[in-house]
Order: sequence, then structure tokens, then C-alpha cells
Amino acid sequence: MDLKSKIILISGPTASGKSNFAIKFAKKINGEIVNADSMQIYKELKILTARLEKKNQQNIKHHLYGFQNVRKNFSTGHWLKMVIKKIEDQWNRDLTPIIVGGTGMYVDKLLYGLVQIPSIPESIKKESENLLLEIGINNFFAEFWNNKS
Repeated sequence: MDLKSKIILISGPTASGKSNFAIKFAKKINGEIVNADSMQIYKELKILTARLEKKNQQNIKHHLYGFQNVRKNFSTGHWLKMVIKKIEDQWNRDLTPIIVGGTGMYVDKLLYGLVQIPSIPESIKKESENLLLEIGINNFFAEFWNNKS
């Protein structure tokens, strides 16, 4: 099987053996491991998330683990941008990315992408804010639900 420009995805529940399996697989196919677990991105959640210690990574490069401070905002969109860069970098080095994790939303967005939400013109935002201030929140929501056909 030609693994150039391919991605291997290993997904499942916490502590099910994904990481150890991924390490063994990475050794066989010349791959590197990329995190797809929304909790393992955080520096401070090492034990809670069953993240492997560096000494147990068996000289296989691991990406996007323990880099984010829990006090900072981080979204699926942020992760997706980062993971795409990691995948492309590995392909450029003739490696096979092995995406490992149990966060369904991360996996879904990697496979199917994010929904593109159009921007709202400033004039519409301002008009809505003015109406809210003028008629109050209860009437504002009642107006919304009455016109939702």
C-alpha cells in the first residue's frame, strides 16, 4: 500500500490503547503521531487525559500534545488549522501522519471540514442591537420567534 499522501486515523475512548498501538504502527510505516484529543492539547491536564510520558513515546515524534494553557481560548477551528499544517509537513518529509484521539468533533472536522458561516454586515448588527435596546429582550425574542416562518 502506498502511504504517501495518506493519513492514518486511530480513534476510540480514553485509555483504550490508541497511543501504544499508534507508536507500534508509526515504527512500521515511518510515521509521526498527531493528537486529535481536545483535552490532551492542554499542558496542565497530563494525568487526567492519560497522555503518554515523553519516556514512553519510544522516539516517535508526537505533535500537538500539551502545548496549550488551559486559561487560553482554543477551538476546533484552531486545532484544524494546526493539524492540517502538521499533516502537510509530514507529507513533505515523506512521512505518514497518524492522527490519534477520541474527540469526535476533531475527527469529524478533519474529515468533513468546518461549516463556513457568512459574516453579518455591521448595519444589520447595529439595527438588531438598537431594536433590542428599544423593545427589550423578551419582546426581541418574541419578535424573532413570530417571524421565523
